[in-house]
Amino acid sequence: MVYDQPMDMSAIHAPAQANIILRSQAEQNPKKPSTGSIHKAVSSSNGHRINIEKFTSYLQGITRRTSTQKCARSIRVGLQSSGAKIVNHPVAAADWGNTLMQLGYKKINASFDRPKKGDIYIIDRTSNHKYGHIAAYSGTAWVSDFKQNSHAIYRTKNLTYSYYRLETYF
Repeated sequence: MVYDQPMDMSAIHAPAQANIILRSQAEQNPKKPSTGSIHKAVSSSNGHRINIEKFTSYLQGITRRTSTQKCARSIRVGLQSSGAKIVNHPVAAADWGNTLMQLGYKKINASFDRPKKGDIYIIDRTSNHKYGHIAAYSGTAWVSDFKQNSHAIYRTKNLTYSYYRLETYF
């Protein structure tokens, strides 16, 4: 903590009013504007603002190699940490399509060979996976609640994928 005046608190022998002024570290060391990525913060037409760098940074911090069965929660927390305002949300990963579109994502044809940072895919429910799956591209890997080896995490044939990209990335 930073004080305006040095004060020996042990020198006070009687009850007295202490006026202590705290200054934040930000006031002392103002940051210079960042010259980071061109796509730092993305605003959608409906007013949501997602900082794609924060989102992908969150994803890159996930290093687990196995699933915890909480892929939708992981992607939601990542989106919220990047500025997305999510109040009501589905529990099942398979049901996240409309929520993503409300945040400014658009459904596009799957392009697993050319993903962009922040792209999200959803795998629909199967008989073996009643909640489906959701993952996002961090810039280097597909990540959900764990770092995936690829987008193809189920061995089931004939899966239905939905692929989403932020509308300002077209």
